[in-house]
Amino acid sequence: MTFDQYSQSLFRSTQLGFTLDLSRMDIPNEWVTSMQPKIEKAYTDLASLEAGEVANPDENRMVGHYWLRNPSLAPNEQIHAQITQPIEAIKQFASMIHSGEISPPSGGKFQNLLIVGIGGSALGPQLIYDALGDEHTPKTWFFDNTDPEGIDKDLAQIGEGLKNTLTIVISKSGGTPETRNGMLEAKHTYEEAGLDFAKHAIAITGEDSKLDQIAREEGFITTFPMEDWVGGRTSLLSTVGLVPMALQNIDFQAILDGASEMDQLTRSNETSQNPAMQLALSWHHEGNGKGERDMVILPYKDSLVLFSKYLQQLIMESLGKSEDLDGKTVNQGIAVYGNKGSTDQHAYIQQLRDGLHNFFATFIEVRRGRNRPSIKVDDTNTSADYLQGFLRGTRSALYQNGRHSVTISIEEVSPRTLGQLIALFERAVTFYASLVNINAYHQPGVEAGKKAAATFLELLNKVRAEIDSTPKSANEIASSINGEPEDVFHALNHLASNNETSVILGDSPLEDRFIHPQSLLA
Repeated sequence: MTFDQYSQSLFRSTQLGFTLDLSRMDIPNEWVTSMQPKIEKAYTDLASLEAGEVANPDENRMVGHYWLRNPSLAPNEQIHAQITQPIEAIKQFASMIHSGEISPPSGGKFQNLLIVGIGGSALGPQLIYDALGDEHTPKTWFFDNTDPEGIDKDLAQIGEGLKNTLTIVISKSGGTPETRNGMLEAKHTYEEAGLDFAKHAIAITGEDSKLDQIAREEGFITTFPMEDWVGGRTSLLSTVGLVPMALQNIDFQAILDGASEMDQLTRSNETSQNPAMQLALSWHHEGNGKGERDMVILPYKDSLVLFSKYLQQLIMESLGKSEDLDGKTVNQGIAVYGNKGSTDQHAYIQQLRDGLHNFFATFIEVRRGRNRPSIKVDDTNTSADYLQGFLRGTRSALYQNGRHSVTISIEEVSPRTLGQLIALFERAVTFYASLVNINAYHQPGVEAGKKAAATFLELLNKVRAEIDSTPKSANEIASSINGEPEDVFHALNHLASNNETSVILGDSPLEDRFIHPQSLLA
């Protein structure tokens, strides 16, 4: 690899302070030329998306997260107002919280935040809090799962601070079980402490959703709208992310501006000037257009450790599809995982270099080490020098062994640069989906999982009703309720682990018997 080859493979924007280095991806120019018809279609597809074309046929809705950072692109005045009006309301609300004009009933100010959500409704705010939070940011906890021990751990950490904690419940429909459960767990804890949950709660939800109705009936402090043209995995720059950011004293306008800058840059139909298309093409070439290689995200900055998790949802939920737009079975997708550098020098870099060659890496370089002078940790080098050395060394070691990588560089982690990174990957996902002829903006697999969970819960309640003083096997209960014996067995084990039944173990699951716990005490 010569310096000339590196220079020719580098995209650099001096205005954004951003570079994309594809020199270690070995993409032939003739291959890019052969992709030109698909590239032109992808440009057209994205332009149609931004113009308001229905992109999610399952829900008959548009996909408009691009409008959030440039409302002038909204396809009509109604949507323009849906973007701009909440922003003013968010700023005003945050000001009233910070000044104490809106305060807890017990006095003082709201000093902590509890965010209740799932998927993008929690992951986006978590990324922002972890990446940009500082000493001026209110302590923030997240109920992002329906794990009772995780909930208890957070509540224990909040402790006496609950009376000064503002809870933000985020759910478009208000019917998402994990979010509903988290809200009810929080409400129960507030009430146990003698506090009125509603006077400590706000909601971000769809108009007239279940959550919206609850918020109005119970008297939440306020609600903010969550529009149906914003999907969960691209909702960070909507009210979902902006409300927490405003309350956390994080400059959300700078994030919007950074995303808008990257959007504008990647609207170019000249591929050599469009880093999002270049990124999508690199994914296509490396995975043969079929996701044959995993994507390993390696940000060399502690504050970006959650970025790999954020991209995991964005990319895998968008691109993991069984059928293409023509109804053909294609089983598309790109598996994404990662942690951070240089931690991974001591974790899975060994396999990446010498093991199974089923991946490509994406390094994210943050050029500035810190915003104050650094000490020398040896005769000549700082900690930042070592971090740079590990990044460059790992990149070289991988390439020497035939393992490809992309390197994205930004000057620092700031609201503006984080907005740029988020927009870059959102647009690369859209381009890639078009290149492989799939719909990035529906998620039938997620809905299938939700339906299967509901089916199990229905079975669980039937099994629960069969538990009495007579020991019964899974087969016997399955026969009574017309259920599958294995599913019934798992339900029984769940009940036994949570003290709702007792188990008399046999030599195998077939011979296990289940009985009401009180019967064993008689």
